[in-house]
Amino acid sequence: MLIRSAMPSDLEAVQRIYATEVLEATGSFELIPPDLAEMERRYLAVLDAGLPYLVAVIEGDVAGFAYAHPYKDRPGYRMTAETTIYLSRNYRRRGVGSALLQHVMKAAEEAGIRQLIAVIGDSANHGSIGVHAKAGFRHVGTLEDVGHKFDRFLDVVLMQRRLGEEAAIG
Repeated sequence: MLIRSAMPSDLEAVQRIYATEVLEATGSFELIPPDLAEMERRYLAVLDAGLPYLVAVIEGDVAGFAYAHPYKDRPGYRMTAETTIYLSRNYRRRGVGSALLQHVMKAAEEAGIRQLIAVIGDSANHGSIGVHAKAGFRHVGTLEDVGHKFDRFLDVVLMQRRLGEEAAIG
């Protein structure tokens, strides 16, 4: 497995992975998959913010993607970012999510981020919750029934991890 910075040529695969999640799962609360142009806009916004946008490549296939993006627009949040990770269904339970998250954490820290927030759609999303917990994120709250998809209400799980010197403080 190779973890590297995403390139524009990866975005078709990224869009396909994300579209599957939007249409078939509850990790994203979007209902209509963004088209390639929108995925490119989001990719450029991450890069413009100086934050990492990574892909995992296995045998030439984009197995998943992850990035950090600004948590909120206000300047007081400038050292806090939110994580996003999605994997191709073909590459789950193979350590791809953990590897991507470790690389995103390192790159975010190098970019000056001191707090990472995971906003995980669906409290039954045990895979994402587990990957974040394994990486040292701690559960800081659950927003109950704030999402609605597939004719049911869904929770959002909030997890947080300190980076840099702040991580050693605990």
